[in-house]
Amino acid sequence: MDETDRWRHMASAPKDGSRILVTIRPSEQGPAEVDLAYWSNGDQFGGEGWRASDSSPGHIIEYAEPELKCWMPMPSANLNRFSMPSPWEGTDGPQFDGSGI
Repeated sequence: MDETDRWRHMASAPKDGSRILVTIRPSEQGPAEVDLAYWSNGDQFGGEGWRASDSSPGHIIEYAEPELKCWMPMPSANLNRFSMPSPWEGTDGPQFDGSGI
């Protein structure tokens, strides 16, 4: 398995503004989803936290820490094989990072 093809704990997500894929926890609004997010240190649009803007052009979405289950790096630029990964459906236990194998 490629290093970029696995979900990781949110605690290890980069907070340098780089874009990553995140699993959004299921809620009353719908099932788990994957979104493209980044950490913002805060600006005129809001305080520091996880944001997404690519899924809804012109609209910035802010995610509370508990809404995000896990993350993975963006896949390589090889667009011929890229497809959005499925959301992490497992528990929050030690199975992230391959440690449950």
